[in-house]
Amino acid sequence: MKLCFFGSSLVSSYWNGAATYYRGLLKALAELGHEITFYEPDAFERQAHRDMADPDWARVVVYPGTADGWKRALEDAARQADVLVKASNIGVFDAELDEALSDIRSPALRIYWDVDAPATLEEMAATPQHHLHRVIPRYDLVLTYGGGRPVIDGYRAVGARDCIPIYNALDPHTHFPVQPSQTFAADLGFLGNRMPDREARVDTFFLETATLLPDKAFVIAGSGWDDKAMPPNVRRIGHLGTGLHNTFFCSTLATLNINRASMARYGYSPPTRIFEAAGAGACLITDRWPGIEDFLEPDREVLVAASAAEVARHVADLTPARAEQLATRARHRILADHTYAHRARDVDRLLNGRLGKRETIGTTGKFGKIEAAE
Repeated sequence: MKLCFFGSSLVSSYWNGAATYYRGLLKALAELGHEITFYEPDAFERQAHRDMADPDWARVVVYPGTADGWKRALEDAARQADVLVKASNIGVFDAELDEALSDIRSPALRIYWDVDAPATLEEMAATPQHHLHRVIPRYDLVLTYGGGRPVIDGYRAVGARDCIPIYNALDPHTHFPVQPSQTFAADLGFLGNRMPDREARVDTFFLETATLLPDKAFVIAGSGWDDKAMPPNVRRIGHLGTGLHNTFFCSTLATLNINRASMARYGYSPPTRIFEAAGAGACLITDRWPGIEDFLEPDREVLVAASAAEVARHVADLTPARAEQLATRARHRILADHTYAHRARDVDRLLNGRLGKRETIGTTGKFGKIEAAE
């Protein structure tokens, strides 16, 4: 089927944490025979910071970041689509696209795909006049890249016909073990952009840990950290293209995952970094959030911490042999249960069922049956 997807960017990860999610899932759907067209705006200098050429498994349409640009792109998509997708947080004309795609005259299945569902639901709860209150009920389906039962219930409460999480995963052809580099060598590494609802947690779980362990080396990569005050044992890398992510993950004794605040509150929202770092063979330490055990087993496949003191204790106690043991188990688990091939098969069954019946149905996946909305 023809799937037309409006998202932030497929070809650039610059200020675009969802890039590898889009790539992994849409590539896997293309391998199942779906025809993918990805529409992205020319905005935020992403085209100047491409880290991927147009892939052979998708047609990429870069439209001007203007009112006329998105309207022409949507007209193009509506003429051909079997499935029309509007992702959250494109960054320009989001509200306009949300409205227009939800109400477009087309036989296509219309999907709102939220790549930051906990934050979206909290924003809607705080803003009674938010446009999504009237828009969400018009979509045929809401998909999210995490959130579990709290997100499902939250979206149904605001009128979604149905909500189904499609979790992040690993593309083993993109993230895999490589040789380490002294450029990124450290005892603990963190890769993530500076975001308002994550910065305080980075302060706690990463920078406070560095203060507690002055004899250990720390490295932080991602955009926005240049003017952030940091302990002297923290080295900044700046924006890191996806082509260097494997090397980054393989060069530190351990990699730290830090969820954004809303994702930690809702739980069941493993970021892409969890799967990508494990796929590259990294030893993972993560902040604590509900549902981690559904993806990786604590103390056997991942180390879990509820405070800087606990992160510091993990780092202080970690030996290369223990780190390798944890990393190997995590990679095996991810490859067995959490690749984008797994996720794409779930989406493929879902789309075929919806297009075949055009009625609200449930789906059965790895995390149990999700009942249809009434």
